Amino acid sequence: MIRSFKGLNVLVTGASSGIGEAMADEFAGRGANLVLVSRDLAKLRQKAEDLKTRYNVQARVIAADLTREDDREKIFGFVRRENVLIDILVNNAGVGHYGTFEEHSPGDIETMLKLNVEALVALTRFFLPGMQARKRGGILNVASIAGFQAVPYLPVYAATKAFVINFTEALWMENLGKGVRVFCLCPGNTMTRFHPTAGIGKDKMFFSVPAPKVARFALKIFLKGRRPVGIFGFWNKVIIYAERLSPRFFLAFLTRLIYKS
Repeated sequence: MIRSFKGLNVLVTGASSGIGEAMADEFAGRGANLVLVSRDLAKLRQKAEDLKTRYNVQARVIAADLTREDDREKIFGFVRRENVLIDILVNNAGVGHYGTFEEHSPGDIETMLKLNVEALVALTRFFLPGMQARKRGGILNVASIAGFQAVPYLPVYAATKAFVINFTEALWMENLGKGVRVFCLCPGNTMTRFHPTAGIGKDKMFFSVPAPKVARFALKIFLKGRRPVGIFGFWNKVIIYAERLSPRFFLAFLTRLIYKS
């Protein structure tokens, strides 16, 4: 069972910016060695050197597009060649697109499904058995509070995050008593590149918080290991608990009012 991050090997996807970059900082600050994954090799190398200098830890980098099966295989081959046993997998990489469903291009939809769902499942399937065999390890999946309800104008993104939440809860239950922690982080609006990339305007960025604050919360709750899902932020928790007491269509209606242009 993991009680400290010192000396552990942590693989973080989407590590070149946002929550992924913040998590890399937090893990390194606690003595963990990093394997950083992202499409942006230049940023990864810069980040790795920064972590090595500041925290005196190992930091390896892999440039990969996780929507591509051959790039995922590249990650698996890398850890085999380097003989790196991954103690904690952080499935952070994700993408969203704002707009009505018919405004989503087939390519946008495919990218969301491949990155938010398929890649997350593939990496988990590869690394989890080794953790179970060693009776020590962890999977930290990044979802969203959007996964708790239907979200008009983010229909595919919200559905992929609902998958991540349910998938994580199932694995958490399956791995009780096996020394492997499985945890799902559900942040709300966070100050990252996600929203401008998704096409979501600043007027819809309610209660936004800095990514490092979200990352610190994630590591704290992960170490406690008491529950499979962690919702960051007081108002986000209020929203989710209210959702459980309200008709689903009512919350979908409210969300439609918020996100409608």
